[in-house]
Amino acid sequence: MLIENISSLQQKMISAFLLIVYLILVTSPFSAGECVICDYFVLVGEPMAVRCPIVTFPELHSDYNLTWYKNGSITPVTTEKQARIHQRGGLLWFIPARLEDSGLYECDVRRLNHSSKKSINLTVFKNDDGLCFNGKMKFEQKVMTTHTGKIICPDLEDFRDEDNSEPEVHWYKECKPGFLEDKRLALAVGENAVLIHSVTVQDRGNYTCRMVYTHMGKQYNVSRTVSLEVKESPQQIRPEFIYPKNNTIEVDLGTHVVMECNISSGINGLIPFWTVNDDDVDSFDSTYKEQFYEEGMPHGLTVSGTKFNISKVKIKDYMYTFFCHVMYGTQQMTAYIKLERPAPSIQGYLIGGGVSLVFLVFFAVFVYKIFKIDIVLWYRSSCHPLLGKEVSDGKIYDAYVLYPKNRVSCLYSSDIFALKILPEVLERQCGYNLFIFGRDDLPGEAVISIVDEKIRQSRRVIVVLVPEPSFYSILEDASEKQLAVYNALTHDGIKVILIELEKIQDYASMPESIKYIKQKHGAIRWKGDFSENSCSASTRFWKNVRYHMPSRTHASSSGLHLLPKGFSSPQITSEE
Repeated sequence: MLIENISSLQQKMISAFLLIVYLILVTSPFSAGECVICDYFVLVGEPMAVRCPIVTFPELHSDYNLTWYKNGSITPVTTEKQARIHQRGGLLWFIPARLEDSGLYECDVRRLNHSSKKSINLTVFKNDDGLCFNGKMKFEQKVMTTHTGKIICPDLEDFRDEDNSEPEVHWYKECKPGFLEDKRLALAVGENAVLIHSVTVQDRGNYTCRMVYTHMGKQYNVSRTVSLEVKESPQQIRPEFIYPKNNTIEVDLGTHVVMECNISSGINGLIPFWTVNDDDVDSFDSTYKEQFYEEGMPHGLTVSGTKFNISKVKIKDYMYTFFCHVMYGTQQMTAYIKLERPAPSIQGYLIGGGVSLVFLVFFAVFVYKIFKIDIVLWYRSSCHPLLGKEVSDGKIYDAYVLYPKNRVSCLYSSDIFALKILPEVLERQCGYNLFIFGRDDLPGEAVISIVDEKIRQSRRVIVVLVPEPSFYSILEDASEKQLAVYNALTHDGIKVILIELEKIQDYASMPESIKYIKQKHGAIRWKGDFSENSCSASTRFWKNVRYHMPSRTHASSSGLHLLPKGFSSPQITSEE
């Protein structure tokens, strides 16, 4: 008994002594840390910055004086920055470290009459053969599976370049680059770390981080190797609903539905159950047959569930909410699901509408191609006057008319058409103002000047053609007039209307200006005789001519100027 009391007393004294020492250390401006002799290690050829373990401040206060010594030497380490081993900013620097630098170093911190010393052990090592690290010189870090883990490249805070820029760190796994291509991994910006989302046991291994440090104009590699240990996360005990998730599903009336509820937990024997309208599903509807099941899963998990069938969904099934419950201790966990009718599908309407729209567009284009002339003429007569008064374009004539003049008689078809029919329809019935070459020009006027001037004063140029060049002469003086007409007809901005009184098979004998216009704009062929019916502005031929003429309000119709009685002319056919 006495021995036991003495042992108990000793234990109490030791405990009291340790408590006093702890209080002294806590209240002291210095902290001895957890290590008696702290270990540092560095790869040969790389720089190293060693901190004094007893200094708690990030930077030394002006009242403190810190001095480094090697292996108990009374000579302090130099403060010359150019020296390979020197002290700077309270740190002991090795730039770079050599194998012979391994050993004990001591930091001495003084303030007034207080003094404290601490030893550190530096090991300079070589990498293992074929590896970028030494298996005995690694930092240990741990992460948990299923969580987001972080691999931190340690002890880089002292290796900022002279411009104080953030170091660029490169990472390797088992000394091989490229592991960051995994989408679960990402660099943590500004932290010198790698984030691993959804950690798995395959993420364990050796990770090496490497950066470049510049000192006195020279660059050195700084590397650290982290041995990552992955620990299995403890299984979640609290039950969780796998399904339902407080959601709504769309089902058609009369369809078959399986209503299933399942939970995951680490507890056996947790059986969920269904209720509807505050009753068990079996009591609510005798056709509902609830079935329970439980299934073991890997890693100690258990999936428990219950389900029942609705053979045919009835209208009443849309009115209620189906609840799934599970008891966990004294708590009841609940999730629900509700049935609703699917929204009417508009896909058929969209397809039908799209097809109808496409058909309507094609039909509109087809109708416009066929009735384009009638549509344009209707628009001019019905809608165009409502658009308001247009600004004058400075033109005097709506059309300048050229036709082949017969040298012998004025009873030739081209003369009758140009001097009788054309003015009758376009001037009297349609209200156009024409300048007809041979009718409105004055004798003796210079051909070049009058052609050029009158065409520039006209909105259109109408050229009447016949197939036999021996019967007409638009250009009596070939050299002078052809040049004038060609320049006028090819002038930009003036639309030319060619009218064939008969079908012209070959334009080879035509003047160059006529061939140019035919190739560029085509021609309209006359399909009628010189009777009263052919002089109506509502015929297809004259509609085509009016379509190519500028828009103009119709004048009131007056009596027709027909040919003298007994005049006979050849039937002339043409096409647009």
